[in-house]
Amino acid sequence: MAGETVITVVGNLTSDPELRYTQGGLAVANFTIASTPRNFDRAANEWKDGDALFLRASVWREFAEHVAGSLTKGSRVVATGRLKQRSYETKEGEKRTSFELEIDDIGPSLKYATASLTRAASSSSPRGGNTAAAGNDEPWAATPPAAVNSGGDVWNTPGNFSDETPF
Repeated sequence: MAGETVITVVGNLTSDPELRYTQGGLAVANFTIASTPRNFDRAANEWKDGDALFLRASVWREFAEHVAGSLTKGSRVVATGRLKQRSYETKEGEKRTSFELEIDDIGPSLKYATASLTRAASSSSPRGGNTAAAGNDEPWAATPPAAVNSGGDVWNTPGNFSDETPF
């Protein structure tokens, strides 16, 4: 990601994510995040909304399906990604520029809400292993760290925690 503009945006989805599939079968979800700054006006002794930023965003592959199945219109989210600039020409010949966010990570904001998590079944491990071959839907279970016993679940294995410093 050297040279790319990475930003974090906090805002609300303006509509449900639109999930589509390319001709090659890749999932893509598109949506808009509205981020509105609020400032305290001391003269009026009240909070006032600033000008909203509407930023188009997209996610791809399995991630797109997770987003479409988890987030809805009005959801307050925290999104991190790479800002992309795209130039194009309208049918009338006018040159335009748009900015879009290619999402690397997104989740619900817990500032005004609660959330419960469900691990999604995955067809591939973050380490590149195939969890289907391991007979397990948990992506981390295909190649467990050395400290984990044969149970495979890093978070649910008793006896692996030590207060001792490793040096």
